[in-house]
Amino acid sequence: MVNVIRFRGGSLMKCELCPRACGIDRDVNIGFCGVVNTPVIAKAFLHMWEEPCISGNKGSGAVFFSGCNLKCVYCQNYRISQENFGKKINTYDMKKIFLKLQKQGAHNINLVNPSHYMVQIIDSLKSYPILEIPVVYNTNAYEKTESLKMAKGVVDIYLPDLKYFSSETSLNYSRAEDYFEVASKAIIEMFSQVGKPIVDDTGIMQRGLIIRHLILPSHSGDSIKLLDWIKENFPKDVYVSLMSQYTPYYKAQCYTEINRRITRWEYERVVNHFIKLDFENGYIQERDSAEEKYIPEFNLSGLDYTGD
Repeated sequence: MVNVIRFRGGSLMKCELCPRACGIDRDVNIGFCGVVNTPVIAKAFLHMWEEPCISGNKGSGAVFFSGCNLKCVYCQNYRISQENFGKKINTYDMKKIFLKLQKQGAHNINLVNPSHYMVQIIDSLKSYPILEIPVVYNTNAYEKTESLKMAKGVVDIYLPDLKYFSSETSLNYSRAEDYFEVASKAIIEMFSQVGKPIVDDTGIMQRGLIIRHLILPSHSGDSIKLLDWIKENFPKDVYVSLMSQYTPYYKAQCYTEINRRITRWEYERVVNHFIKLDFENGYIQERDSAEEKYIPEFNLSGLDYTGD
């Protein structure tokens, strides 16, 4: 059966972009992601705290989109992902944001949580003038492979955060029982599009895939299973980024088992397994990275010139 996404003047009439497949007309109503058709952006700036091959010494041109197709109870960006704070931006002004970040010296344009605006973003990226720096698709990995195919040839770097192996865990914390089934297929599709990593002489990635994973308290066993899956399904030179920055936010206080930072034992258990698997390209975040100063302040900065 052919999956058809219908449009009205470039707008989704029956939105089935993500695995939720709400099927609503986003010109009229909102779906699970909580947003309508016009993109909402909370911040655009030179982000210095991504992986070294993404942020480099000039920064990644991060554009934070509001709304989300997951409902993570511990989300540190809940103000934009769950409460939808931000400013409505049309595709013309979106391109102005991208071009200004490029002019500021960004190593890339980093689309943070973009999946529910896939159509509008691609429209913006394909319009003239074209960007001269790579485009990074920074996602929670809960993506339909059919939708990802629209980004082929437009996205240069995929940066998925592979969150869960256990369906019970993904249901409890993100209301997505099928998370791993969906995300694993999506990441394989991402790799099929961009292939092996290409890094320039200065150490900045130009093309490729970086699979992130955030270690959750009380769930180090899940982390180990995910690392094993990556090892079994991708070449040795795939980039893997192990993150330890978890800090209990949003509704985490309602879940005793995750209402804390990870312990040293949990951290070392996962890190030791990561090292044992002998990935050729890997990042391991220090345990003291779990600090609030690394969370962006969402204040509409970088959007003040739009609408001119």
